Amino acid sequence: MLFKFKSSACADLIMLEADARRILKAMIGEDPARGIVQAVDLPQAIARLEAAVAEDEAMRRARVEQSASQATGQETGMDKEEALPAIRLAQRAAPMQQMMRRCLAESADLVWGV
Repeated sequence: MLFKFKSSACADLIMLEADARRILKAMIGEDPARGIVQAVDLPQAIARLEAAVAEDEAMRRARVEQSASQATGQETGMDKEEALPAIRLAQRAAPMQQMMRRCLAESADLVWGV
């Protein structure tokens, strides 16, 4: 399933369902199939998404540092942890961040649907 994000301020943004739901959870705390972020709520949504990106990057750095500091050949315990997605949240969120900033600059709402 695809999510289509629209605004009068810029071109449409189409995302795969899993990526869109992950970004929506970061932006608004839920992931409805249809919705709207009004122009007045965009600064908060942008801040929440940027915080989620920063948290994801910090988690990735911590995992790299942890694996580098442990001796090779030992059980790391990382097998038991949930694996991080191969594509960083920052990469997936960049088009949405650009879209939201454009919407904010033009005081336009952001809507989406399936």
